[in-house]
Amino acid sequence: MNRLYQYYFTLLTAAMFSACTSEKPLEVEVYETSAAGNQLKKLTEFSSGENAVNIKLLPDETFQTITGFGGSFTEASAYLLNQLGRENRARILEAYFGESGAKYSLTRTHINSCDFSLSSYSYAPVAGDTALQHFSIEEDREDIIPMIREAMAISKDGFKIISSPWTAPPWMKDNNNWVGGRLLPEYYDTWALFFSKYIDAYKAEGIDIWGFTVENEPLGNGNNWESMHFTPEEMTLFVQNHLGPKLEAGGKGDIKILGYDQNREHLNEWVDVMFKDEASSKYYDGTAIHWYASTYEVFPEALQYAHNKAPGKHLIQSEACVDAEVPKWQDDQWYWSKEATDWGWDWAPEGQKHLHPKYVPVYRYARDIIGCLNNWVDGWVDWNMVLDKKGGPNWFRNWCVAPVIVDPEKDEVYFTPLYYTLAHFSKFIRPGAIRIGFENPDPDLMVAAAQNPDGSIAVVVFNPGESAKGINLSSGEGSINISISAQAIQTIVISNK
Repeated sequence: MNRLYQYYFTLLTAAMFSACTSEKPLEVEVYETSAAGNQLKKLTEFSSGENAVNIKLLPDETFQTITGFGGSFTEASAYLLNQLGRENRARILEAYFGESGAKYSLTRTHINSCDFSLSSYSYAPVAGDTALQHFSIEEDREDIIPMIREAMAISKDGFKIISSPWTAPPWMKDNNNWVGGRLLPEYYDTWALFFSKYIDAYKAEGIDIWGFTVENEPLGNGNNWESMHFTPEEMTLFVQNHLGPKLEAGGKGDIKILGYDQNREHLNEWVDVMFKDEASSKYYDGTAIHWYASTYEVFPEALQYAHNKAPGKHLIQSEACVDAEVPKWQDDQWYWSKEATDWGWDWAPEGQKHLHPKYVPVYRYARDIIGCLNNWVDGWVDWNMVLDKKGGPNWFRNWCVAPVIVDPEKDEVYFTPLYYTLAHFSKFIRPGAIRIGFENPDPDLMVAAAQNPDGSIAVVVFNPGESAKGINLSSGEGSINISISAQAIQTIVISNK
């Protein structure tokens, strides 16, 4: 009798323990893009992978607040949209900004011309016009402004715009040239006024500017297209004594000012000067960076250093693209294969060649965005939204790849895998989301996670491996077993219910 009692007691205890410790299944939606052909496909069935990777979310471990994800309004992109039929133009803008699309929330555009313009131009073409009485954004009225307005009309939540100059008008520079040179000190006040007038001119068009980068690529670009050089000290003095006070005096002190705006390998030396003390930091709202120093290196130490130098400031990736490449048309597999090369493949110094091997375009995007998120970057902006089959138009013939490629002559559109890769972040990790911690024991999987303002959690998983993997995803609310395909990026959205 005692043995029977002991037997039932043991069964009852085990059942009670199991009921108390078992986690309820998480309510999730899973979306996947893969080399096998999934394009942001919603998955409802999963293969049962053995030896599942246990990924544990840590919602109480919080990091940066997300500003947004998106791409750039360039004259090249806007010009191409004007060449398409009405249906395809609307289709592209819906894909980027609509509820059914990527829901871009952070964007960029250029002030004056850039390489992805049809020609070189300035809003202040009259030499010696220090009061900028002839300032005009007329050049943007046919293309960039209509594109932005239409995107605004489509976007339910709206989006932020960062504006960046490639150069001041040549007459303000010491070499009187579009390329290279430095801003003459006697024009520092005029150049600061230029930014203020730009805000007013776009405001009159119904477009609010969220922020500026002071100068695109202040270290220069090899004397190729529009550029203007600053040292960290020169830029900081300009912001501290001219741009910041000018915007503040004009009631524009809420406009964000981002310094640097170039590659991460020089980030430390720039933030050391920008955030040296209270006076130098006062008008800087953060730092902008690019990814062109390497096709795969995220430079996590530099990103961590920049965050620790100014923990309350923005750290935004403001430009990225597959550069120095002519796009591949209607060839998804190329974007999943190790065939792309960047500028450094041909032109990097010998000691830096190892940073510029052949690479997989989708991997580069997925790896960089996840790596940035996990190292305090709060915003990530792609370059051109739309380019043609040649990788332009570009007055310098500096061909690049965009997520959407078009053939305006045939009125055809190609959404490359890069579009879907970006959408895995922009669509599901919304402005105001807070990055959260996680445990991931598998070094071959990359993971990032954020909790949205509505309470939902978006988890992005990247599997570059040649085989599918099982995943056991858990949080304090429960767990679920799913799987990710080989060569795939996946977003798992955990309901807030």
